[in-house]
Amino acid sequence: MKKIKQCIGALLALSFLLVVVTGGCGRAARQENNQSAPVSSKDTAKAPAKKDLILATTTSTMDSGLLDVLIPMFEKKTGYTVKPNAVGTGQALAMGDKGNADVLLVHAPEAEMELVKKGTAINRQLVMHNDFIIVGPPGDPAGIKGAKKAVDALKQIAARQAIFVSRGDDSGTHKMEKSLWQAANIKPQGKWYQEAGSGMGQTLNIASEKGGYTLTDRATYLSLKKNLKLDIMVEGEKALLNIYHVMQVNPDKFPGMAINSEGARAFVDFMVAPETQQVIGNFGKDKFGQSLFFPDAGKDENTLGQ
Repeated sequence: MKKIKQCIGALLALSFLLVVVTGGCGRAARQENNQSAPVSSKDTAKAPAKKDLILATTTSTMDSGLLDVLIPMFEKKTGYTVKPNAVGTGQALAMGDKGNADVLLVHAPEAEMELVKKGTAINRQLVMHNDFIIVGPPGDPAGIKGAKKAVDALKQIAARQAIFVSRGDDSGTHKMEKSLWQAANIKPQGKWYQEAGSGMGQTLNIASEKGGYTLTDRATYLSLKKNLKLDIMVEGEKALLNIYHVMQVNPDKFPGMAINSEGARAFVDFMVAPETQQVIGNFGKDKFGQSLFFPDAGKDENTLGQ
């Protein structure tokens, strides 16, 4: 009888030991699973199916340094790799019109709308604005400093045949310049009117070297100002607003071109997101004491400059 009781006690002890060991292993397994689960479900971002994103944009967004800030932000946030092509807006729009870009960031509203009407561009969104200014040599040989209207300043430059350097590249800036000459009823020609056929930064350098005038966006001028012998002559006119939009290239227009529509949509969403808009609004303040661009996502475009 005594031996039976001893056997039963031993069996009970063994059962208790098995329960403890099994429970401990179960807890360890659950703890291990709980530690590893967040790594797969939360910490590892899903890579885009098509990683490369072709951005056609203007030289001003590159020359001002804005894209040097925004592109790394977008890439880190989404996993896409942006391939920027900084050219004149006319060339950027042509890239989109041929299906050679996925997304456009440009500043020629009338020309942009032509692509929208054709169905080549979709999801066009207002992003930001700054303004155009006329700059020239400190001596101001044409006597235009402080003119209230850009058209009057151009008339005076032409009358005195002071050197004017045009971008001459069908960019958004060049389009604005041509519209101003047309409003002045002047067809600029002669030795005093020189076409650079280059981006804004290079055009400013040429004007500075030659002691000439030029039309520029404010952002590029301020970012290069320390190396230029050019002062602001004409500014502040509502007609000189420089408005930027972002828009996707329509993949339905180019079925054989593998347009990265998901990446393009992600870039449009990123550009109008509150965090990005705040970065745009602060860009340049630390270096120049003023913003180089004003964020406009969600605004009525007709109210800008009021």
